[in-house]
Amino acid sequence: MSRILVSDLDGTLLGGAPLDRRRLRDALAHHPEVTVVFATGRGAPSVREVLRDPLVPKPRWIIADVGATVLDGTDFSPVEPLQEQLRDGWPGPRRVRAALQRFDALTYQHGVSQDGRCSYHLDRGRLTDEITDTVRALGCGWTYSADRYFDVLPPGASKGSALRALAEKQGWAADSILVAGDSLNDLSLFRLGARGVVVADAEPALLAALAEDPSVHRPGRPGAAAILEALRTLGWVAPGSGAGPRRHSLVVGYHRPPFQWTGGGRQPPASPNGILPTLASSFAGGLPGIWVAALPGGDQEAPPAHRTDLPLALLSLDAAQWAGYFHRACKETLWPVLMSEPDRSVFDERAWADYRAVNARFADHISAHAAHGATVWLHDYNLWLVPGLLRTARPDLRTGLFHHTPFPPAEVFATLPVARELLASLACLDWAGFHTAAFAEQFRRALAGSPRLPRVAVHPLGIDRPAIEALARGRQPRRRAATGRVVLSVERLDYAKAPVQKVEALERLLAARPDLRGQVTFRLVCPPPEPGITAYDTTRTLLERRIAEVNDSWRRRDWQPVDYLPQRLSLAEVVDEYLAADVFWVTSLQDGMNLTAKEFIAAQSAQSAQSAQSAGYARSAQSPNRTGGPGVLVLSRHAGAAAEVGDAALLTDPHSPDDLSAVLARALAVPAAERRTRMDRLSHLLGHERPADWAQRIIRAIGDPEGDGADPAAR
Repeated sequence: MSRILVSDLDGTLLGGAPLDRRRLRDALAHHPEVTVVFATGRGAPSVREVLRDPLVPKPRWIIADVGATVLDGTDFSPVEPLQEQLRDGWPGPRRVRAALQRFDALTYQHGVSQDGRCSYHLDRGRLTDEITDTVRALGCGWTYSADRYFDVLPPGASKGSALRALAEKQGWAADSILVAGDSLNDLSLFRLGARGVVVADAEPALLAALAEDPSVHRPGRPGAAAILEALRTLGWVAPGSGAGPRRHSLVVGYHRPPFQWTGGGRQPPASPNGILPTLASSFAGGLPGIWVAALPGGDQEAPPAHRTDLPLALLSLDAAQWAGYFHRACKETLWPVLMSEPDRSVFDERAWADYRAVNARFADHISAHAAHGATVWLHDYNLWLVPGLLRTARPDLRTGLFHHTPFPPAEVFATLPVARELLASLACLDWAGFHTAAFAEQFRRALAGSPRLPRVAVHPLGIDRPAIEALARGRQPRRRAATGRVVLSVERLDYAKAPVQKVEALERLLAARPDLRGQVTFRLVCPPPEPGITAYDTTRTLLERRIAEVNDSWRRRDWQPVDYLPQRLSLAEVVDEYLAADVFWVTSLQDGMNLTAKEFIAAQSAQSAQSAQSAGYARSAQSPNRTGGPGVLVLSRHAGAAAEVGDAALLTDPHSPDDLSAVLARALAVPAAERRTRMDRLSHLLGHERPADWAQRIIRAIGDPEGDGADPAAR
């Protein structure tokens, strides 16, 4: 039997505490057999705006403009001839406004999206027979609700008449419909013989009109909580009902969970930035759905569901399979190609079999948790085979994949022995996202000639700027004795970050500039990779050998040129490093974005602004590690961040040893005034978009490719 929930929005479906709204949303996602219909006074653009709220369930149908508009919720197209019939006899807004302009009590709602109706504000007690007679003389109908809203409608239009027409068109029986409302313009919904629920704090006139109706539930709870209670009373939804896992309208697939599990506890990411914190904060902030991730080391006890507030669906992998999949296939085969270093790529059939197997398990796990028509958001090259598997098993899903890494030129990608297999899967995507236009274009070229092409978009990821700024304002740069100026790099151990090239560039600079000996220290914070990854062993050996050689050659009694720290620091310690740096040195051979550069900008600009406010720029130069003004960002031309900040940073080419040395020398010589100018520009270009907002934009882009902007909400 059909089950139809028809609900008003403001004060009803949108009402109540966020936790209750989330519970209602999840219950409806778990019961896709319940069809959701909006019945609202808002116009269509305003309803689009509502749907940006992650706690709002997706409607199949939309009754808008107090019943004058009926839309298909999948694409916002008008339902014809039903809508045309509802608007029959409508004289148009000009005639209506002209006829009513003489009434001072009526204030037209400018700036509110309206279609097939005219909406006014009208204070309580000022509705007169003269006003309603004028409306009737136009051949129109009207509603007055909440002691404020006066709507002039086509003669046959109301929420109730629109629902009746839609129900007849769809073949819904009255007893299969539950209507929910809170104001008098919802009354027509309750007059159709359907079941009903009136939420707490409803308009007294609605309560009075329905006082004797036994089919109306009155749970005495606000908004979403009242609707959920009525659905449970009817037996339409039940916690934990149905076989198998709960189905979700959104499934996020990333190979890692937002913590490291050791059997005795969880270790969350230290930084608020990056994809793990972004997804974690988005789900904690109300993002609907579930996060599918792998739990490496299947012999360890998995964290029970109640140990985390995040909606996780963990996929346990034994240590051997994880090593083949991640340590070898991802890091030894795919990663070098992504970094445009194909000569480093090593292909192993057994490791690739693990990659295929893990991708197949992810596809199965995602499919088991995805509701019909759900949005699937995958992340990075680790799940490149999932789109093809889902296209075969679940063609109803809309699948997008965001690449946090670079995407190589087509001819470099083609060097992979499995290139065709991967491209066939990637062509099954509905949407593909990248940090830069250059990476997006290289993806398009790699897929040129495929029979099916995904939509491609550019959405650069930012940082949680307020978190970094707040920490920076509360700390002071660490005083360094006898070190002069500090050149800083903070990066994981990876040949793609060019750590060896930096050490050698510093050596060339010291050889060419004797005046810098004893005056410049390169501090390299470079934590090792996950245990078991051997792809960077050669880089680590060479790096540590070259550091020792350079330090031995140039060391003085109280100074050595390279200060190497091969360990992870806390976020507070990293911010201390940012604040102590005269130069932040990013030299990636390839980089999807590079968020440490953005963190450096946020930290330095926050403290510079604080110093300017408290003491003025003149006295800020007294900071113990400053030659004057904030630090300078030296940024690789091949990092995604360079596409955003451009020449506000000093751009360098890490493929050129001479350029590395020359740009570093220039950075050390930048005058204080130029430092401030550059940091001001960098701060402006950094922007203030939250990573959670970035995630919401991408989810909308995957699931609603035709969506556009919306007018401000009416009510």
